[in-house]
Amino acid sequence: MHPKSATAPHFFTTFVVQFHLMTYHSRVVQIGILPMGGSHPVRVQSMTNTPTLDTDATVAQCIRLIEAGSELVRITARGPAEARRLGVIREILRSRGYLQPVIADIHYSADAALIAARLVEKVRINPGNYTDPRRERKSEWTDMEYNEELDFIASQLAPLLEVCTQHGTAIRIGVNHGSLSRRIVSRYGDTPEGMVQSALEYTRICHKLGFHNLVLSLKSSNVRVMVHAYLLLAGCLTAEGLNYPLHLGVTEAGNGDDGRLKSAAGTGALLARGIGDTIRVSLTEAPERELPVARAIIGRYHEPVNGITRRMVRPDLVAGEEVRFPFPSIAPPAPGNPARVLVKKGEDYLLAGEDGSLEPAGYRVCSPAGLHTEGSVGKPPMLLLDEAESDGSLPDLSVLVPADPQMPLLVKGSIRWLSQIALGLFRHGLSNPLILQGAAHTNNRDELLIEAALNPGGLLTAGCGNGICLDAGDLDAQEVAALGFGLLQATRMRITRTEYISCPSCGRTLFDIEEALRRVKERTSHLRGLRIAVMGCIVNGPGEMADADYGYVGAGKGKVTLYKGRQAVRQGVPEAEAVESLAELIRSGGDWKEPGTGALRHIDTSTGSL
Repeated sequence: MHPKSATAPHFFTTFVVQFHLMTYHSRVVQIGILPMGGSHPVRVQSMTNTPTLDTDATVAQCIRLIEAGSELVRITARGPAEARRLGVIREILRSRGYLQPVIADIHYSADAALIAARLVEKVRINPGNYTDPRRERKSEWTDMEYNEELDFIASQLAPLLEVCTQHGTAIRIGVNHGSLSRRIVSRYGDTPEGMVQSALEYTRICHKLGFHNLVLSLKSSNVRVMVHAYLLLAGCLTAEGLNYPLHLGVTEAGNGDDGRLKSAAGTGALLARGIGDTIRVSLTEAPERELPVARAIIGRYHEPVNGITRRMVRPDLVAGEEVRFPFPSIAPPAPGNPARVLVKKGEDYLLAGEDGSLEPAGYRVCSPAGLHTEGSVGKPPMLLLDEAESDGSLPDLSVLVPADPQMPLLVKGSIRWLSQIALGLFRHGLSNPLILQGAAHTNNRDELLIEAALNPGGLLTAGCGNGICLDAGDLDAQEVAALGFGLLQATRMRITRTEYISCPSCGRTLFDIEEALRRVKERTSHLRGLRIAVMGCIVNGPGEMADADYGYVGAGKGKVTLYKGRQAVRQGVPEAEAVESLAELIRSGGDWKEPGTGALRHIDTSTGSL
């Protein structure tokens, strides 16, 4: 619902922004030769997608990743044979002078984890590896049964901790939204809180058993869920003194601009708060292409100290409290009061439409000093609060704004400046529309994408703002507007296109996932608001595509299983027929629209389970 204001003749939307008093200070853990956490730089990593048993191909890709800047390399170990092969791969890398830590990615095989822990520097486990399968069919748990399951998990985890202690091997506890145990879901739901509790259970067990070489992660393809979960986890870990390093990533982010916008917005929102010690950008592209994106993100949060690169001492985001902002739309009412995209081209401000149109915004943009001077006839003012033109102090919003509750505020500057203005509006009880613009100016499209995703993207992930403004500079204004709509979609502020959830693939993938994603996009990209997953295999697929309406999941060589929600409805579909079969499934589910109809499917943009 969007209740009307008593003073403004248009609709309001309520957004939530979280400003946390704490800054997360992680302890240092050792991953082989690499220290992680504390004031050490944010570490960059990626993952191979070659078959692990193909030693030559995997070694070659590891080398390409390392030379592209990966400080750690992760390799899937789906079973004992692959786990043993990791030792061979690691030794070949060492013999060629590559000392970067190797990580084993374990899913269903606890035996594989025990083997790999003796051979590599780090093992990634999923909490689902160590639950009692006999109990996982239960839908309700008494307190006694719940605690008995925790005791069982501890007994299963203890041997791995012992081996890791003996060999100096680190562990990452990797929780994924959508693949939580039934026990967790029965008590906390499929929510950020459930993700946090799953991680905390394992962290407490490790801590109690004296194992501290630990890294934690909470991943989701939903940027808001991911950010919300990490904020909750950082607070809980700090309160309990369990401040282990955090691995950040938006899982199954997809490819192209969408994958980059999601990854930068999610990880940047957390790095700006001092949260995060290592990141992986998950793109459905060659893994080497992930590294430049990751380095562009973390480069904003590093600084040289006595010639050594360190984490920034102060996060960009101001501390404060959780607040709620009721902001009106800056344009005539539209369905759902969607956030708007403004493009600055020279001295002109243009309002972008989803159809590619660009029209004058209809406002005279003025500084505080020019607010009360005569402007263009018929043009209402839009107040520009530019950090670069301030003396470092915040403007007195109680004086500038109350005379016109409908006057939009165009706020330009660092994420700290943007958040201070937003917080000031709340404290003064003001509800003027808020348009966010980052301070960076660039004529490089890729740099603009990253800069916009980090700021103002960091605030958009929390639901703050009624729109964004991007300075096109010498770039094509329509192309810049498209980036703006992409950022709003990535942060779930406005849905204007089909959303694709797709994994980067790994050694378990038995088909060309990049080509599969291309064909699925070609057939379905007109289905605005629909969420479609393209996943490499059934190990991660059904769980990590938790947000998807439909799924295309590899089920073996040349075979695909199609999902509606989390239910497999067509199995063993030949790959050559799978895309058209997916379209037929969407049609039978009542979600197919013919190209050009303009129908928009509703999407809940909350941070809860979607």
